[in-house]
Amino acid sequence: MTANKIKTLAQIKKIVFLLRKENKKIVFTNGCFDILHYGHLKYLEKAKGLGDILIVGINRDVSVKAIKGNFRPINRCRERMALVAGLQCVDYCLSFKEKTPARIIREIKPDVLVKGGDWKKEDIVGYKFVKSYGGDVRTIKFLKGYSTTGIIKKIVEHEKERNTADIRCQYKSRKRGLTRL
Repeated sequence: MTANKIKTLAQIKKIVFLLRKENKKIVFTNGCFDILHYGHLKYLEKAKGLGDILIVGINRDVSVKAIKGNFRPINRCRERMALVAGLQCVDYCLSFKEKTPARIIREIKPDVLVKGGDWKKEDIVGYKFVKSYGGDVRTIKFLKGYSTTGIIKKIVEHEKERNTADIRCQYKSRKRGLTRL
């Protein structure tokens, strides 16, 4: 089932064409979704609530690296796509290699374009284009305490603390003449 939700842009265009004949409201959002977390889930559920069909654009690895730096992504694109596609609220997803999803937005012309609350509507890629044909651009407030960058920082801090504790234990053990098991 998850694999059936992962599409190419050409496939998405055909699907959107058919869905429009059924008067379905198409919602589009995008992101890296590098380490899928509760904040992502709630965001995508709210995005789905803005229409009938939710399409999610996912930055390919090269795109994530250009935006987030050389140590990202943590998870490869195909894995991130499978996880996002596995969510009940997501109808379809596709990947893109560019820094922005501008090309996808121009091709599918979503009824609703959505981004997180850290964006000003006017700064959202595709804002002017979507507004030009009467589409809606929305932002969804983030849940406090949920971000991939925050999760990565927390893991790094815990690892540093663990390593520091290990070094102290090893020092005390050597000082007492004890060996590690």
